[in-house]
Amino acid sequence: MKDIKYKKISNCLRKYRKLRGLKQNDVAKILKLRSTSMISRWENGTCLPNSLNIFKLSLLYRTLVDALFIDLMRTLKEDLREREEKVLKPKDRTENSK
Repeated sequence: MKDIKYKKISNCLRKYRKLRGLKQNDVAKILKLRSTSMISRWENGTCLPNSLNIFKLSLLYRTLVDALFIDLMRTLKEDLREREEKVLKPKDRTENSK
């Protein structure tokens, strides 16, 4: 299984912000943030918005949370599926042998 490194979190935040015709400053004001620096960090993938802000962004950009972080969701899904298989396969074998 590959080791997932989240140094830069891939996202579509900038794309959806621009589709709505918003500037980073607009988003910062709407979310009641003090500056645009957090918006910039989120869009650059250096950090993730907290849960509440992820939902706010989803609503503001009129899309699903999954769409905002589609590549991350795919990577996580694949990683979890692999881990789940490793955990559940031994259980299935022991249960079947009983």
